[in-house]
Amino acid sequence: MIGGLLAAIGFLTRVPVPPRVFDDPRAQVQSLAWYPLVGLLLGGVLAVLAWMLHGAPPLLAAALVLVAWVALTGALHLDGLADSADAWVGGLGDRDRTLQIMKDPRCGPLGVVAIVLVLLLKFAALASLSAHDGSAHGWPALLLAPMLARGALTAAFLSTPYVRADGLGRALPGAPRHACIGALALAIAASLAWARGPGALAVLVAVAVFALWRRACRQRLGGMTGDTCGALAELVETAVLVACAVG
Repeated sequence: MIGGLLAAIGFLTRVPVPPRVFDDPRAQVQSLAWYPLVGLLLGGVLAVLAWMLHGAPPLLAAALVLVAWVALTGALHLDGLADSADAWVGGLGDRDRTLQIMKDPRCGPLGVVAIVLVLLLKFAALASLSAHDGSAHGWPALLLAPMLARGALTAAFLSTPYVRADGLGRALPGAPRHACIGALALAIAASLAWARGPGALAVLVAVAVFALWRRACRQRLGGMTGDTCGALAELVETAVLVACAVG
């Protein structure tokens, strides 16, 4: 069990873990159930940082939290977002062309625009939430967004075919379903218990983004890839932050 948690931490963050966990196929499969918890831990670090920045100018506090967010994740999901944006438009509706563009390591203009827009929205939302510090809309959003985003990844692997035979996530669809469903249920229950109204809004927004992106991936690709999962995580995080900021 602990091997699965370490594998999830090692894959989803830049926190050092023992290298042996990546050589354990069982740990890789079990890691999927730990994704929401890793998101919660990430959110906890960000919430502590936001608390330490209490009283700082909102724009500066938002920028520092966002820099820490990107550094802790190594921009892993931003890379998937950029690849998905380039491929979705450049693929012109063709499945094979879309998959081929996703494998290109170069980032095109659409990928750059996607990253800039997502980071801009996150920054603006964080700055708005910083102004609400101490209210129902403040620190809970920093817990909710990473946790629900990684919960969306768990749900995606449970419910959607993985279309690449050689992708990084090829083993994850074999994860224990009961453990994954339990983890998702706990994440939703925690969201509702901690943040109440904002938590319910965050869950609804996360579910809506997940459903729309999953439908788009099924229609275009017949399933998902690691890049589309990265895009899903970024889209859910951004949508939850924006919803909490304006809700």
